[in-house]
Amino acid sequence: MKKYTYIFTALVLGIVASCATNPFSGKKTLALVPDSQILPSAFAQYSTFLTENKVVNGTSNAKLVESVGIKIKNAAERYLNANGYEGYLKDYRWEYKLVESKEVNAWCMPGGKIVVYSGILPITKTEAGLATVMGHEVAHALANHGQQRMSSGMLQELGAAGAQIAVSGKSAETQALAMQAYGIGTQIGVALPFSRSHETEADEIGLTLMAIAGYNPEESVAFWGRMSANSGGGAPPEFMSTHPSDQTRMSNLQRLIPKAKAEAAKFGVTFK
Repeated sequence: MKKYTYIFTALVLGIVASCATNPFSGKKTLALVPDSQILPSAFAQYSTFLTENKVVNGTSNAKLVESVGIKIKNAAERYLNANGYEGYLKDYRWEYKLVESKEVNAWCMPGGKIVVYSGILPITKTEAGLATVMGHEVAHALANHGQQRMSSGMLQELGAAGAQIAVSGKSAETQALAMQAYGIGTQIGVALPFSRSHETEADEIGLTLMAIAGYNPEESVAFWGRMSANSGGGAPPEFMSTHPSDQTRMSNLQRLIPKAKAEAAKFGVTFK
């Protein structure tokens, strides 16, 4: 038992030491896996992805993706510099690629590696709609959500090991039921809300970034309205989903628009 107490104590101390305040969310975030490991891996995966998929170059849409991406990147740097975080993104290697795919999606890897699928462009429709998407995806990277998910996964694995130890003296049936309950409990009670909170946080940060970049944040609500219409109402119940419902998301954005506009005003950006 002392052995496990020592391990637990060491783990707690390691977790405390691995927490740092994120300048975009203002929250202390868990970072059991350092950027020195995450970023090189992300860059390598991104390069591999680009070689295995059709990257669109030279078209007006490809140029638009790059232009909007640069504006969002510049907005992030302006925000950081104004808040005393100069050089915070020094290890980022920004890229903005349009990839031919029917998939309605976009993503940003840690380190600023962005992909927009051509399938989402009919829904973004406008430059501001595209800025909504790219601001949201960049926000995931800036808020270290990938790093947090990796760290959370490590803790869940340790929790599963602890649960196995706790029922090690029980019957095989009891052990199986206990581990099944642990899996369901952590998925619905921890992992899914954790993911939904990340989505909501990325919406808020992305809204601020697009506003600082000069895009009216009110356009975000219109974009998500189009996304909702495109999905046809086939989403799972919110408590079973990694994303908030479309209506929840749009309500949250509507509530946050004045805050995003006020933040943009600090940089001389106003909207009619």
